[in-house]
Parts: sequence; C-alpha cells; structure tokens
Amino acid sequence: MSKYFLNWSSGKDATMALYHCLNKSNKSIDLLLTTVNEAYERVSMHGLRQILLHDQIEALGMPSKQIAIPKVVDMNAYDAIMREELIALKKAGYSTSVFGDIFLEDLRTYRETKLEEVGMDSYFPLWKKDTKEQVQEFIDLGFKAITVCVDANKLDASFVGRELDASFLNDLPAGVDPCGENGEFHTFVFDGPIFKRPVAFEIGEIVKRSYALKEEETDNCFQKTNSQPVDNAFWYADLVSV
Repeated sequence: MSKYFLNWSSGKDATMALYHCLNKSNKSIDLLLTTVNEAYERVSMHGLRQILLHDQIEALGMPSKQIAIPKVVDMNAYDAIMREELIALKKAGYSTSVFGDIFLEDLRTYRETKLEEVGMDSYFPLWKKDTKEQVQEFIDLGFKAITVCVDANKLDASFVGRELDASFLNDLPAGVDPCGENGEFHTFVFDGPIFKRPVAFEIGEIVKRSYALKEEETDNCFQKTNSQPVDNAFWYADLVSV
C-alpha cells in the first residue's frame, strides 16, 4: 500500500494541506517531514525551536521525521541530502510527497522534478486556491497561528509575534499576499480542530537577522534560492516552550 508524507514547516499552509488531506480528500498522511538546521536546532527558515516542533507534532498525534541540514549548505549538497532521504522513504513504502504550496510555479516544478528523479509522485492540495479565501478558511475553522518570521524588506517588526487574525490581515500593506506565499511571513500553528491540545509557549526575544544569501546557498525546506545574490533581512519572534 502506498504511503504519503507531508512536508511539514509547522506553519499554516502545511496545516491546511494536512487538514485537507484528512478531511476533504480522504488521503492518509503517514508522516510529517521537516528539515531542521542542525547547528541551531531550529526549523529551516521559520527559526522555530526544535522542541516546539516536537510539542506541536505531539499535539497533532502524528508520526514525524526530521532531516538535519548543515548551517550553510550549497544547492548541490542540499539536493544530495534530500535525494538520499527520498530514496530511503521510497524503500520504506512512501510514494507521494504532499506540499502546502499555492501558486509558485517554479517551486512546484523544482519539487516535481526532484521527486520524479527518484520515482515518487507529488500532491498539492491547496494549488491555485485564492489566498485570501485560504487564510480566511484557516481562521474560520478555528486554527490559531502566530507569526514567527517576517521579511523585513516587506513588513516591519510590528508584524512578527502577532496572531494571524482579521486584525493582522487588515494591517497588511498593499502587495503583501494574505498567505505570505511570496515569503512575506511565516507562522507557527499552535491550536485548531486537528490538534489534541493547544501547544503552550511564550514569546521570547524579537530579533532582526540580516545575511547575504548566495545563489548556490539555501536554508529553506526543499526550495531553490534566487538566481542572484540578495541581501536578506528578517524579523524573528523566538518562541519558548513552557
């Protein structure tokens, strides 16, 4: 019997993909897969402490696996790590990788290509959904999320560490996607209809981190970098497990 694994970022889109699979498409998700920066023990890009990731997955009651990624890794090394992991998952009976992507065509093509190389399929349950309707459905269903990372080039510090609600959406500047699909913000989901219990945490330090990301480097989950070197600046809310 074929098995499905979901690329788990700990955020709202991955959560909605899981909810969709469990409640709308009747697809069984057998594993949540997350890449973690091994130097910092945090979820890639989101900056979430690994202990809170564990708390979240325990509250969901789902099997999980974390893939350790070096502090800085070029795309060739990253692809090699992921290829090895995908081959191992295929040998364990997994056939399909599930993603919460909504409209980034180049990212979907990249994911599909890498999966096809090892003979695996992909599934995008949220693909081409209206992002305003998507985030509103997330809120209406009773999910709770907090922003843990925002792009400082698009949003100021007031947007990090905020709950994702109507007030947050109303405050978003023009041009910022309501789901943050272009990387404007990332979230941590701590409660909702598929959770057995809320995840307890406190908001710690709010910090800004800036770094230059070269073309051949990445710290994202299964994702290509930009084609040219760019200056990246992000505001992070350091959540602490309680």
